[in-house]
Amino acid sequence: MTGRVLVTGGGGFIGRHAVPLLRARGFEVLAPSHAEADLLAPGVAAALVARLRPTHLLHLAWNATPGRFWTAPDNLDWVAASLALHRAFAAAGGRRAVCAGTCAEYDWSHAELDEATTPCTPATLYGTAKDALRRLLMASPEGVSLAWGRVFFLYGPGEAPGRLVSDVVTALLAGQEARCGEGLVQRDFMHVADVAGALVALLASDVTGPVNIASGECLPLRRVIDEAARQIGRPDLLRYGARPSPPGEPTRLAAATRRLREEVGFTPRFPLDAGLADTIAWWRGRG
Repeated sequence: MTGRVLVTGGGGFIGRHAVPLLRARGFEVLAPSHAEADLLAPGVAAALVARLRPTHLLHLAWNATPGRFWTAPDNLDWVAASLALHRAFAAAGGRRAVCAGTCAEYDWSHAELDEATTPCTPATLYGTAKDALRRLLMASPEGVSLAWGRVFFLYGPGEAPGRLVSDVVTALLAGQEARCGEGLVQRDFMHVADVAGALVALLASDVTGPVNIASGECLPLRRVIDEAARQIGRPDLLRYGARPSPPGEPTRLAAATRRLREEVGFTPRFPLDAGLADTIAWWRGRG
């Protein structure tokens, strides 16, 4: 299945990896920058879709500023803008859409997060906004084939400062202390190129509804941090316990990945060691 795909957020962390993967699958890719199409501005989404007439939509654009996106008031603006985009896409004859959701939609009191069995009771504005958008779009009578990719924890080349892997890697490469929490909680980390690949594979499939975008391997944060330090050769600079753990932080957040692997047919390309090596090489190239 190929066609004309409109990618929002094509210059972002995930989008810059998704665009070449879409082209490799034979899609004609339309990825206007924020300067060319500010989706939060009234009427822009409708005008953009009417002009480009895409058959497919990969909607990645959202506020993802580290440390701020959880509570940012513009989460509500992005819900409204995304609804306008989807309605314009359907009105222009769009056939297939994939939107980027988040594992923050789930109830994090559950150790394994499964699309079919884990309730969605988000604890943040960000998670609530994403979940509300999903519910509205899934209930829409527009007739677009829609899948919702719930992205878990990611890392890789191009990651913004203020996130775990980027902060640890850049500190160690600079010969500085890497101040960390205890690192005992377990999370599912996935290389950004695999996240992009999973979303592209989902778009090219006929799978609908929510699909977890994750590696299926839930590891203690110490395993991720220690491996990065080992590859850089500076484990002596790790300072575990130097940062307090967020209150109420879940001990384990594992992703069920059966739908991604069996229905979409996607398997990640990067194991942790190779993914971190790729990430470290990218940061070294910027030094």
